[in-house]
Amino acid sequence: MDMKDHILKAWQIGIDNFVPLIILTIVLAAVGIITIGILAPVAFAGYTWSIHQLKTNNREPKPKDIFSQMRLFLPLFFFSLIVLIVSAIGFTLFILPGIFFTIIVGYTCLYVIPLMVDKQFGLIDAIKKSISMVTGGYVADHIVVFLIFYALTIIGGSSFIGFLVLQPFATLFLLSVYKETY
Repeated sequence: MDMKDHILKAWQIGIDNFVPLIILTIVLAAVGIITIGILAPVAFAGYTWSIHQLKTNNREPKPKDIFSQMRLFLPLFFFSLIVLIVSAIGFTLFILPGIFFTIIVGYTCLYVIPLMVDKQFGLIDAIKKSISMVTGGYVADHIVVFLIFYALTIIGGSSFIGFLVLQPFATLFLLSVYKETY
């Protein structure tokens, strides 16, 4: 896998569509904040779908796209709730189990949202396929993708401006790799 090529593609698409992506990212942040995170997973699915449409069909992202994947609300809500509870228990008990669990779930579920919005997979099928994608060939490449995606997301999350710039780039990068992998 040519990481440099994926980074350059993501950067170019991000620069070419800077304003619509910033607006979309602002709406994503607003939905997450206003709903106290309850709609965050399904809003991120809509965000991912919108950026996927940009990459594959050259369709400009629109703020209403954030709500385009509401059919995924219940599965994503319950999955996120379970991950949150297990992580909290792990962090409460010894910290290391929480960190370990969070990293394992983050890595194995790297492509869950793209699979759900692109291929219309259900949650369980998307998890199974994502696990097979990251544990099949090119494991080292998927580890690098995981590290880059989450580093961009975490660094971007440290400030609102960083989030506006780095979240679209991180999602474009992930979708670029996803398209090559699937």
